[in-house]
Amino acid sequence: MRPSPKLILGVDTGGTFTDFVLLNCATNKVRIHKVLSTPQKPEQAIVRGIEELGLTPEVASGKLIIIHGSTIATNATLEGKGARTVFITNRGLKDMLSIGRQTRRELYNLQPSPRPTPVAADLCLEANCRLSATGEVIEPLQQKDLDRLRREVEALNPDAVAINLLFSFLDSSDEKRIEAAMPKGVFTSRSSFVLPEYKEYERGVATWLNAYLGPLVQRYIEHLQQRVQPSPLGIMQSSGGTIDARQAGRRAVNLLLSGPAGGLAAAKFIGRICNTEKLMTFDMGGTSTDVALIEGELRLTNEGRLGPYPVAVPMVDMHTIGAGGGSIAYLDTGGLLQVGPESAGADPGPACYGAGGGEPTVTDANVVLGRLRSDNFLGGTMILDREAAQTAVSRLASPLGLSLEQAAQGIIDIANEHMIRALRVISVQRGHDPKDFQLCCFGGAGGLHVCALAQALRMNRALVPVYGGVLSALGMLVAPRERQLSRTLPGPLNEIDEKRLQQHLLEHLEQLQKEGRRQLLEEGVTAQAITLQPSLDLRYRGQSYTLNIPFTDISQARADFHKAHELRYGHRLDMPVDLINLRLRVVADAATVVLPERPAATTPIDPVSTAELYGVGTTVIYQREQLPAGCQIRGPALICEQIATTLVETNWTAQVDRQGNLRLRFETSD
Repeated sequence: MRPSPKLILGVDTGGTFTDFVLLNCATNKVRIHKVLSTPQKPEQAIVRGIEELGLTPEVASGKLIIIHGSTIATNATLEGKGARTVFITNRGLKDMLSIGRQTRRELYNLQPSPRPTPVAADLCLEANCRLSATGEVIEPLQQKDLDRLRREVEALNPDAVAINLLFSFLDSSDEKRIEAAMPKGVFTSRSSFVLPEYKEYERGVATWLNAYLGPLVQRYIEHLQQRVQPSPLGIMQSSGGTIDARQAGRRAVNLLLSGPAGGLAAAKFIGRICNTEKLMTFDMGGTSTDVALIEGELRLTNEGRLGPYPVAVPMVDMHTIGAGGGSIAYLDTGGLLQVGPESAGADPGPACYGAGGGEPTVTDANVVLGRLRSDNFLGGTMILDREAAQTAVSRLASPLGLSLEQAAQGIIDIANEHMIRALRVISVQRGHDPKDFQLCCFGGAGGLHVCALAQALRMNRALVPVYGGVLSALGMLVAPRERQLSRTLPGPLNEIDEKRLQQHLLEHLEQLQKEGRRQLLEEGVTAQAITLQPSLDLRYRGQSYTLNIPFTDISQARADFHKAHELRYGHRLDMPVDLINLRLRVVADAATVVLPERPAATTPIDPVSTAELYGVGTTVIYQREQLPAGCQIRGPALICEQIATTLVETNWTAQVDRQGNLRLRFETSD
């Protein structure tokens, strides 16, 4: 069993910065740090951050536990830079991934641009075998067919192989035989391991993505392990729970939202501290902004997407747009100002970084407007080049006939509108009133925009968490160790003996429990620390989509489904209910994290300086680290800290709580 940790380091690798949060469990002290990311070799930025934090001796002695979230799988998918992968399926189905669901991105476009196929036709192979929908063997897999497949794979010389046979979730033996027949050294992914559920297209995409990303992710994790050994390394999954690095390499598809999931785990943690469980979150980093809703627990979905691909493995339910601090502003062919989705990234970065970037970005606009202080960025360790930012923005100002400040404000307004639209997608368009939630911002750029976004959505409360600029890294520390297991067990709930069905489900549940427990026990989790959360995917007969319902017994699950359907869609039906999937969440809580408390305010806090902000006027500036608990700051004000800046706009008040979170409230003037 792993000993109780003394030092835990959360690391979040983003497109622009790599963030660090170090927790000393013995002294309850927290340290934070940021370094520029190294996209070509992300582990270099991690090692650099460890060295700058003075943790090299702890790493060498194995006393440091590292939990890591990364965008490596996300970026490889979006950029099409995965491994050369062979796709094996049943005879007659090799075009499965190309045909998909036959849906069109533009319904009324009669001449749509062709969509690239995930796997080239010459890399798609067929196996002469077939199961029925009930798992019976229709055509057995012959040894000569296995030999043929092996020869074809050897001739193609791929980096990875994805195996997806019909109804393999009922009987995985054919997939396992094909996997065993593949040449040594080829990364092999089979659907009965990745996603043993129905829907052959979605299962096929998940299996292909796992193979396509597997060699890259596995190689990266191995390199990182070598740099930090013998210290243990955990990896954040898309579902908001962590997995040991030794197991993560085989589950690359489960890491697609690794970094953003950490932010939501931390937002949930902060929300509970603040007795605020209904949060609308936006994570504004350097490259993109992720938005989501939290109502007590993280919302998961099996209907997520990344780029053009459906991702059916459990992942946090969020919406992502290409609007971040590094998003580039430009004039389109019609002469209109646009912002994003292209980003300046970490290299060369925004013009104000002084690293060779010349394109105007959202960060440059904030510098021009005085909202980002050139002498107080990253605690003064990185001096921003204000003249370079002005030069970059002026390239847009002149063609638009605007002043420098007006052009910068236009960039901010457009970026804000992109984020407002995204927040409406996950709230208003799903039947939620934003006024029922608090807007919670994090990421290095979030605090500069939070008041404007909340006001546009008519929300009068907002929350800027402590360590908000590195909140995803904090989430690595508070996330539980977790596995999400599933199995498709299609059948009616109403037309067969309930006791027999209950026993049938319990037998399958026991198999999932054994597997989930085994995986967590291998990570050093004690058996007593493991909890199990079974659930069922149910739907009315004839429906295509399911609702996930907690499972204790059949009759209760059926009753809960009717209630959930009425709550979600406004009605219930007098129709049979069908079972689709059995799911099990196997979880062990992370080490207890207690944030240090701040001393209470005894005297008024004086600002460190003042500044003139365009469109705002004279603005007081405070240093967040110096603010005691209980103090109130009326806007307009800038609250600067080592890793972020918060703009408290006019008619807004910020109050500091005991942990250092900023509670923002909008106060209308009478």
